[in-house]
Amino acid sequence: MARYIGPKTKIARRFKDPIFGPDKSFEKRPTPPGQHGSSRRRTKQTEYAIQLSEKQKAKFTYGVLERQFYKTFEMAARKKGITGENLLKFLESRLDNTVYRLGFAQTRSQARQLVSHGHIVLNGKLVNIPSAQVKPGDVISIREKSKSLEVITQSIAASNPKKFNWLNFEMKDMAGTFMAYPERDQIPENIKEQLIVELYSK
Repeated sequence: MARYIGPKTKIARRFKDPIFGPDKSFEKRPTPPGQHGSSRRRTKQTEYAIQLSEKQKAKFTYGVLERQFYKTFEMAARKKGITGENLLKFLESRLDNTVYRLGFAQTRSQARQLVSHGHIVLNGKLVNIPSAQVKPGDVISIREKSKSLEVITQSIAASNPKKFNWLNFEMKDMAGTFMAYPERDQIPENIKEQLIVELYSK
């Protein structure tokens, strides 16, 4: 299963945004990567470079590689509405991202691992595909045998859990319901989705 396993702080510094979550190393050195950081002379970015950078940022944020990202974009383009907003809605409704938003994991990569290792149940059935699309009304829960896992209990305690308007979390059952696709103003990610649409429209 393909995924990015390289240095994360370096990527976060490139985009000047802690896209992988809280990062003490990023907080200490928020400057761009490289020996000279932001002091190095840089030429003005072209329009294409800015658009490409925004796409890369979105891919790293949600942990999606190019082929899958483009397939998600095509799905967003076919759906009625604003393509850029549809793209973010589909990325947010991935199973691994929903597990992360519910607070079962502290990072998306950790959520992806929980799903692929068989700890997550979707509508009563064990699902181990992180990219599975969650739909309104779907119930996401922890497998009964996995509810006592330290990584999960610690994550829920740390998140406390965070409230998102499109999710309904039940602490007692360690389960959450995907109520609806989130609106753009409800998604906290700092991504300029219109730049991605412009890039793919060339």
